[in-house]
Amino acid sequence: MPRKRSAKKVGVKPKAKRLLGAKPKGSLRADVAPANFRAVFERLKKVMSEFEPELRATADESRKYYVVTKSKSWRGGPMFFGAVMAGKAYVSYHLFPLYACPEMGSMVSSNLKKRMQGKSCFNFRTLDEALFAELSGLTKAGVEKYRAKNWL
Repeated sequence: MPRKRSAKKVGVKPKAKRLLGAKPKGSLRADVAPANFRAVFERLKKVMSEFEPELRATADESRKYYVVTKSKSWRGGPMFFGAVMAGKAYVSYHLFPLYACPEMGSMVSSNLKKRMQGKSCFNFRTLDEALFAELSGLTKAGVEKYRAKNWL
């Protein structure tokens, strides 16, 4: 004899909602980010793109910019170097050499550490030229570390 099922609340499952066109909770929406995020994104992108002659951009879009090594230095493919991404709450600057070369952590000032999330990510909501100049120096040091390890 089949077992009786209790009455359950019937609703649309999250996957079905996505299929019906609803955006998932964590999705990026251009209308949510403050207007000054565009300027912050462009300025941080400029900091990262200074080193593009030695690196290669794999994504150059309005809300994300990814840079990798030109050589096949990680498992037969290019190695991640950094990214700039515009999110809902901030613009993030990811600098992977800080993770790959932990000794670089001592180069980060206390003001920049306040913007740090995790080991290699910095979050910004407004333009801060002093911190951007420091990020430029850190990025240059990261390129030099990658070069010393023959990862470029």
